[in-house]
Order: sequence, then C-alpha cells, then structure tokens
Amino acid sequence: MYLGLDIGTSGVKAVLVNEAGAVVAAASRELALSHPAPLWSEQDPDSWVDAAIGAVDDLARQHPRDVAQVRGIGLSGQMHGATLLGADGRPLRPAILWNDGRSHAECVELERRCPSLHAIAGNLAMPGFTAPKLLWVARHEPDIFERVAKVLLPKAYVRYRLTGEMADDMSDAAGTLWLDVGRRDWSAELLHATGLDLQHMPRLVEGSAVSAVLAGEFAQRWGMANDVVVAGGAGDNAASAIGLGAIAPGDAFLSLGTSGVVFRVTDRFAPAPEAAVHAFCHALPGLWHQMGVMLSAAASLAWLAGVMETPAAALLAPLGERVDGPSPVKFLPYLDGERTPHNDATASGAFVGLRAATGRSQIVQAVLEGVAFAARDNLAALSAAGGAITDVDLVGGGSRSPLWAQICADVLGIAVHRVEEGEVGAALGAARLGRLAATGDDPAQICTRPRRLASFVPRASAASAYDEAYRRWRALYPAVKESL
Repeated sequence: MYLGLDIGTSGVKAVLVNEAGAVVAAASRELALSHPAPLWSEQDPDSWVDAAIGAVDDLARQHPRDVAQVRGIGLSGQMHGATLLGADGRPLRPAILWNDGRSHAECVELERRCPSLHAIAGNLAMPGFTAPKLLWVARHEPDIFERVAKVLLPKAYVRYRLTGEMADDMSDAAGTLWLDVGRRDWSAELLHATGLDLQHMPRLVEGSAVSAVLAGEFAQRWGMANDVVVAGGAGDNAASAIGLGAIAPGDAFLSLGTSGVVFRVTDRFAPAPEAAVHAFCHALPGLWHQMGVMLSAAASLAWLAGVMETPAAALLAPLGERVDGPSPVKFLPYLDGERTPHNDATASGAFVGLRAATGRSQIVQAVLEGVAFAARDNLAALSAAGGAITDVDLVGGGSRSPLWAQICADVLGIAVHRVEEGEVGAALGAARLGRLAATGDDPAQICTRPRRLASFVPRASAASAYDEAYRRWRALYPAVKESL
C-alpha cells in the first residue's frame, strides 16, 4: 500500500493506493482561507498539518489493515506559498499563498535587481511566486524578515512536521523564482536578489526519490512500520500529471481545480516568459513542463454558489449536459487577478451583458464559459510557446461536470477527456511517487494513463458561435481594466 497526501488550498486529501495501482480508500479535511486585506490570501501552516494528520487518522480508523501495509508516502501541495520559519522551526506569521497579489510592486523591483531572472528561473516575476513575497515581507515586516531561518513551501512544511526533515522536490521549488530550473538547483544569484542565501532553503531531491522517513510517533499512531519512506513528491500540477500518466513529452491536461491550468510535458527546459507561460521542472528526473495558469477556475463557480447561497450542483442541474450555444452574458473570471496571459494581480472579475430578462442559468453558464475562454487564452499561449495541443485530459473538481467538459471542448476546439480518478489526480500522483521512492520501480510501469470515462469533441454547430463569443470576450479585459 502507498499513501498520497495532497495539501490543497481548500482542503487536504489522503488516498490509499494498492499494489495494482487502484485507489482503495480516501479521506479529506477542509481548510479555511483568510483575506485580511485586499489582494491578501493567507493560511495558518499548522492547519495543513492538522488536516493531514486528521485525514490519515480517518483512514487508519476505517482501514487499519490497509494503512498498516503502507510502505511509501508521497506529498503533493499548493505551490508558491511562503511559509516562514524562525530558528525554532515554528512559523513566524501566516503563510502567504499562491493567489495573494500584494507583491506586484516587489515583482518590478525583483526584475530590476536581477536582469537574468527570466533566463535562470524561466518565468516572469509574478505576485503568486514565492520570491516577491519575501521582498514584501522585508519591506513591510522587517522584524519578521530578520528572524527568517528557513522558507518552506506548504507541502515541505507538512513533510517537516511529519519527518523532522526540511526538504523539497524540483517541481515545487521551480515555482519559487529561486531555482535555476535548467540546472535543477538553487540559484545563489536569485536568492541574493531577495536578501537570502542557500542556508534559508531546504535541501532538494527529485520527486520520486526518498526525502525522509516517517517519524516514529506517526508510524506508531497509524500502525505503520518504522521504515516508511516519504518521497520528494511534487507541486500539485506536476503531481496531477503523475496521476494522469503524463510523463512523455507532449502529454497534456486541463485542470479545473480552485485554479485552472493547461499543462504540457517537455523533455527540456523551455521557458516562454514573454507569453506569461510557466516553465518548471517535472516531478521525474530529466523532464520539465510548461503551464498556462488561471487563478480562478472552479473557484469562480464556488464563488457564485456562495453569492447565490445555492450548492454548485444545484446551479448546474437546470442546464443539463449541454447547451445550444454561448450565453448572452459574459464573465471575466479574474476574481483573484490573473497570470497567463495578462500577469495582472489587480485584474478584476466582471459580468457584462446583464439585462432585466437575464436568468440565473444564463449567469451560471457565463461563469463556465468565462473559465473556458480563459483556458483558451492559456492554450493559445502554450501553442505559441511550443506547438499545438490536440487534446487534453480533464482533472480537478470541475471535471465532475459533463456540461463543463462539453463547453471546454466547444470553446477550445479540441477533444476533452474525462478520466477515472480525475478528482484525486494530485493525491494519486503523490502516492505513485511514494511507491517509486519505496520500490525503485520503473516510472513508465507505475505512472500509467487512467481509463477515459467519456470524450467530448467540439461540435460543428457551436464552433462559429463560440469563436465569435471568444473574440468579444477578449475585448472585455482591457475595457474593464481601463474603467477601474
């Protein structure tokens, strides 16, 4: 048995995977977000640890024999979060998360300080990344900055609490702007630009390598052996790729999680910062990947459900599994700013085209289409950076909806495949990395493709209408930006 832990933004998922590669049990715990000021997004690091322990407690209580057989643990997690630890290993402040936009001024300063940033890190300086957050802390909370002994990413902090070891993998580290992504090692030059050095960083391992051994207290608590290894693991999207078997150059998927991602595997470091495309290390040695990222995908639907005080499933139900064409209402899903292609932390969401006759279903449809249009922006950016993507697997919470899958196919103009275990892809990928660390198995034999449950192809009857709707939608961002 192998255990995968996914430290997400809205919750922690834990899955047990057997020797055949099947998920045999899962548990989850919710997490709370804090927004103490405009553009701010924070979490208590210890809430990740408590949720992870609680989720495994649930599995151990419900499936004690299976948990006792666990040989390897893998970790996946939300990327970029700045978890600042003092000399005593305790957090100095709440973690500043990936969707926090406060450090846009520091991004400008970082690019001024380090002209070689794009060549080394392969990415633009964006507020979501970790390095600008440290410049913000240095400027606005200098007493805390002076006490920083280590900077860990979310899953690395959970690893530290479960094992006592401070380590992280290449894929997650690539999202800090401190990694030399081509060399797969920390860059002293980039660290120096933010007033840090190598001593502030955890040691690096590949995602499929052993990073630590589970601490005895937790092995005893969960009835496990004393030699359970913990893999390097992966950032959430790289872990999802491992869960999807996306380990060959050209493999691609679309994630509709809290954020949204169009992801493609590459066999080399292929930066394209001019298009706001991310170029990161993959979770396996010798592989990299490109990503287009939108900051609010399924989160947009969750926001609407909250505003309307109606569960998301109830909002979707009246629309059925397909619509005839675009909604007359347009929605910009920039509730937390946007990365690809705009790199604008201050971008705002908007509804356009509301009339007295507008009904709830037209607004719901507009949200689904707005996210799909943003995904088309990402697809276009990746296609320009490295060639056309012809089809994608669909993962994340949004993959539950056949309607959304069909809208994505119609808007993107490519086939979209719903896959088995699409909602636990990152946790499954983490478990697979835990297995690779424990056994040394061949990744090609373990990281297999999931069964496709349904394929959605673009409908000729909708293509021209969605092309025109996308053209009009593209004009909204500059208009809204100009008006605010």
